[in-house]
Amino acid sequence: MNRRDFNTRVAGAFGLFVVPPIRIEEQQQTSLRVNGERLQTRLQALAEIGMLPGGGNNRVAFSEADREGRDFVMELMRTAGLDVRIDAAGNIFGKREGSVANASPIMLGSHIDSVPEGGHFDGPLGVLGAIEVAQTLADASLTTRFPLEVVVFQNEEGGKTGSRAMIGEVTEADLELATHSGKTIGEGIEFIGGDLTTLDTAIRSPGDITAFLELHIEQGAVLDNAGISIGVVEGIVGIKRWSVIVQGAANHAGTTPMNARHDALLTAARFVDAVNRVVTSQPGSQVGTVGQIEAFPGAPNVVPGRANLSLEIRDLEMAKIDRLLEAIAAEADSLGTQNGTNVSLDQYYESKGAPTDETIRDLIAESAAELGLTTMRMPSGAGHDAQSIAQVAPVGMIFIPSEGGISHSPHEYSRPEDIVAGVNVLLLSLLKLDAAMSR
Repeated sequence: MNRRDFNTRVAGAFGLFVVPPIRIEEQQQTSLRVNGERLQTRLQALAEIGMLPGGGNNRVAFSEADREGRDFVMELMRTAGLDVRIDAAGNIFGKREGSVANASPIMLGSHIDSVPEGGHFDGPLGVLGAIEVAQTLADASLTTRFPLEVVVFQNEEGGKTGSRAMIGEVTEADLELATHSGKTIGEGIEFIGGDLTTLDTAIRSPGDITAFLELHIEQGAVLDNAGISIGVVEGIVGIKRWSVIVQGAANHAGTTPMNARHDALLTAARFVDAVNRVVTSQPGSQVGTVGQIEAFPGAPNVVPGRANLSLEIRDLEMAKIDRLLEAIAAEADSLGTQNGTNVSLDQYYESKGAPTDETIRDLIAESAAELGLTTMRMPSGAGHDAQSIAQVAPVGMIFIPSEGGISHSPHEYSRPEDIVAGVNVLLLSLLKLDAAMSR
C-alpha cells in the first residue's frame, strides 16, 4: 500500500521456558519470509470496507461495515487453510492444527473494528499479519508443533469486549451499553454471530492458550522519532481514573474582594499544575492527565462555586499509580486549605497493567536482530486485547512505527517496509516460540 503518493515446557498457567538447541530443520524454518505484496494488497482491500470520502475509516464494531470486514477476513482465513469459527462472544478464530497431540494453541491476532473516522492500520495490521503468517506456513507446507490460532477480537475500540469476554469480565450491564453502531453490545454480539445464551462458553482458562502474540502499530511517535524499526513491548500500562470535585462558594465577581473568595476554579487550576508537578517529579514513564474541567455556575460575573475535573494516571505498576495518587491527594488537601475550598477524588475506572512475558520479549528481540532490525524496549501507553489475555496466558507484543505518532485518525500511517518487517518478526517469533516448547 502506498501512502498518499517463547523452555521446553509450559508449567501451569504461564510456564517457564528452557530453550533447547535449534535443529537443522528449525534453522531452515527461520529463513521463511512473508509475502509483502500480498499483505499490502489485503490491507488495502480491508481498508476499502468502511472507507470514508476523506480517506479514513468508519468500520465501527457491530456496523454493516464491520460485518462485511469480518466476512472478508474469514475468507482470507479459509484461503490460508484455517478452520474458522465464531465463539459465543462474536470473536472469530481460525485454527491450524500442530503436530503435538492435545496441545493448547499459540494465538496470534488483534481486531479490525475502528473508531469513528479512524485509520486503516490500528488493529487490521495485527489480524492480517497473523493471517499472512498462517498463509506463509501453509505455502511452505510447514506444520508447527503447537496449534496456531488466529483471532479477531470484536469491539476492541469499544472497551475490548471480545477479549474481556474470553476472561469472563463482560457483565450484564456491559451488554446494555450503547455503541457507535446504534446497537447495544448485546445486540451487536448477536448481529455478528455470537450467542448471548451461551456467552460463558467463550471463556478461556489458564492453560487453554499456550501464549499470545499481538502485532500492532505503536500509536505514538517514539519509534518514528528514534528511527527504530521494532518496539519490544514490556507491558501494557494500567489505568486509573477519578472524578475530582472542587467545592467552593459562588459569589458576585464584582463585589467579592480577591482575598475573600473561595474560588473553586482557582483551586482546580492549581490542581492541574500539581498533577503535572507530582507525576514529573519521579523517574519513569508514568503519565498523569487532567483532560476535563468545568466551572459552575459558569457565568463571567460569578466567582465559580464548584469545579468538576477528571484525573487519569497510567503506569505499568499499579502500586506506582497508587503512590502518585497519594501524593496528588495530599497536594489537593493543601490547595483546598489555602483557598478555603474542598477537593474530593472519587475513583470510577481501573484497568490493570499487564506485563508481557520476559522470555517472549527476548525471543522477539532476537528475531528482530536476526532480520537486521533495530529494537527498543518500551511500554504500551494504550490498551490492547493482549491486556485481557495476559490474565490467562503469557503474552508478547510487537510494535512498528506510526509515522508522526498519529493514530485514531484518517492520517494514521505506517510505511510498507515497516509493516513487512513487523510481520516477519511476528513469523520468526512464532517459530522460535514453537521451537522452545516441549513436544
